[in-house]
Amino acid sequence: MTNEQMNRCQEKRNKLQEQQVEIYPESYKINHELSELASLDNGTQNIKVAGRILTMRKFSKLIFVHLADVNSRFQVLLTEQELGETSLNQFRTTIDIGDFIGVHGSMYTTNSGEKTLRATDYQFLGKALRPLPEKWHGLTDTETRYRQRYLDLLMTEATKEQMLLRIQLIREIRHFLEAKNFLEVETPILQHTSSGAIAKPFHTHHNALDIELNLRIAPETYLKRLIVGGFTKIFEFAKSFRNEGISPQHLQEFTMVEGYAAYWNYQDSMVLMRKLILHVLENVFHTATIKIGESSVNFAEDWAIVSFRELLLKDTGIDIDQFPQAKELYEEIVKKGIHLKHEDIHSLGRGNLIDLLYKKVSRPHIVKPTFLIQHPIDLSPLARSNDQDPALTDRFQLIVNGAEIINGYSELVDPIEQRERLLKQAQLKADGDTESMEMDEDYLLAMEYGLPPISGWGFSIERLLMVLTDSDTIKETVLFPLVRK
Repeated sequence: MTNEQMNRCQEKRNKLQEQQVEIYPESYKINHELSELASLDNGTQNIKVAGRILTMRKFSKLIFVHLADVNSRFQVLLTEQELGETSLNQFRTTIDIGDFIGVHGSMYTTNSGEKTLRATDYQFLGKALRPLPEKWHGLTDTETRYRQRYLDLLMTEATKEQMLLRIQLIREIRHFLEAKNFLEVETPILQHTSSGAIAKPFHTHHNALDIELNLRIAPETYLKRLIVGGFTKIFEFAKSFRNEGISPQHLQEFTMVEGYAAYWNYQDSMVLMRKLILHVLENVFHTATIKIGESSVNFAEDWAIVSFRELLLKDTGIDIDQFPQAKELYEEIVKKGIHLKHEDIHSLGRGNLIDLLYKKVSRPHIVKPTFLIQHPIDLSPLARSNDQDPALTDRFQLIVNGAEIINGYSELVDPIEQRERLLKQAQLKADGDTESMEMDEDYLLAMEYGLPPISGWGFSIERLLMVLTDSDTIKETVLFPLVRK
């Protein structure tokens, strides 16, 4: 874009003002959406639509334009015969691609067979003072696409389709859960402790109360408080924040869908999550088979179920059950020639060390939907311990194409055991494991009033959409990914 181009836009704005045309009118009453026009019969009259001009072809006595919004685009014909020479010439000399107009007209089909709205009059609705990117080249710089997502939506069809898919995905998840009698709730973003997951929080200061707070890393402990309060089946679309490193699979701000059902166990949640994924595929993607890389994955087939111990034993030859201490386990990992990257690996507790090992050697190679179960208790401070082996938890993760899609538990509801586990987490944090959980006395207080058996699950909208659309980076799944100022 050049100063000359911007100057031309400004000159046309000035010309419109000289002609006493309202540059930014208050409103325009439409009676159809652009997306509805293709279904109207030829000869249908008194149609009023509005949109942004994305293309324009000028001829001596007529002009073709395409009007667009996020859902559709449609061709409009403006002729000297219908509008008169003065009006058409005003359009030709003052209106640009990128401007907004409202059009009143009737339907017909051109000789080339394209449904078209033939204008009987138009109204100017808004001037763009910067020209849109050239259509055939569009936006090729990735940072510009993220920084100016509004232009990316206008010029890149794939981006627009991805964002519309996200909206449909959220709608269908909500419909599915509500049909299963789950109630949608809301819980606080500002929290005193960073509980509910193992992650680094963002910190903020509350000026009026003069206290330090965290942005939530998960809604878990507040949703469980609602179970204490009598709710039995709940879910939340929860904006969550984790102050961790940037990667193609991780966003620091993301939308978590998390839910809980009283009287369920983790196997009940596994069944529900499989049904939810298949519902989304059927109603949003209209197929159960998704292209992932060079593979076609049929989600309607049986999903593998594998234990944490079995997976790591197969991939590393390390039996984690034989190494109950983090130091011993790390020595065995080094002995096997496995190099793990972490800023302070010697401060990690056993659970986080196991998790780091799994993410290095196992998770990237899981392509088809796989339920990973029987996580070590060190890695799951809020999950119920297994009745047969208390060193394990009744937990599952759904892994697809090297990404964790869903995480779920049979929840720990014993307040005494929960206190013991949180004390261990707090000690790990004091010893330097910054990703360990904090003590949460308020949550423990709620637990002491009694909880029934519960199963919970959670997943990131962005991570799910990334996998189902085979996107290279999770930034392609949000409207405005964070970039440097």
